[in-house]
Amino acid sequence: MMSRKLRPDELDLWRKVAERTERLDLGFRPESVGLEPQVITAPKRKKLIETLVQQDRRKSQPSTRVIRQPSVSDDLRSAPLQMDRKAFDQMKRGKIRPEGRIDLHGMTLDRAHPALTRFILSAHSSGKRLVLVITGKGKSRDDGGPIPVRFGVLRHQVPQWLGMQPLSSAVMQITQAHDRHGGGGAYYVYLRKPR
Repeated sequence: MMSRKLRPDELDLWRKVAERTERLDLGFRPESVGLEPQVITAPKRKKLIETLVQQDRRKSQPSTRVIRQPSVSDDLRSAPLQMDRKAFDQMKRGKIRPEGRIDLHGMTLDRAHPALTRFILSAHSSGKRLVLVITGKGKSRDDGGPIPVRFGVLRHQVPQWLGMQPLSSAVMQITQAHDRHGGGGAYYVYLRKPR
């Protein structure tokens, strides 16, 4: 194989690459184990450069590690019990029939919030104790817009609304509904006795 002299632009590129590289410490010198320096042919050189560029890209990219935030059902499970244990267990098993229900499935946030507020306050004032709030499980895909959409926006937002005024004064306990009443797409809301 015939070698040629490097052009000035190739020499500049080589100097830039050499300035950015760090010496690889193998723990031994190649000469000490009887290895001869290898001649790198053009195809090997191209493959070596591609490999180095890929490694450099991986190092410069930020980590894509996902930090798992607690889900709504995790938060509800960890919430302190505010009601009678026996009634709570029956409610979770779907043994107590809800006295009222609202279906927010398919509504936007700005329509769902006032509808939920009216429903809960009306149910509370009429003396109902257990109501079912259906949120749906949420859409399973993102539309690809510039702002990512959270999976199940209503499912995540409803427990927060129920924990804020004016609803928090009427709500005693919230838990995910049993499968026969909607499972992960619905909540049991146990209301306080009206005063």
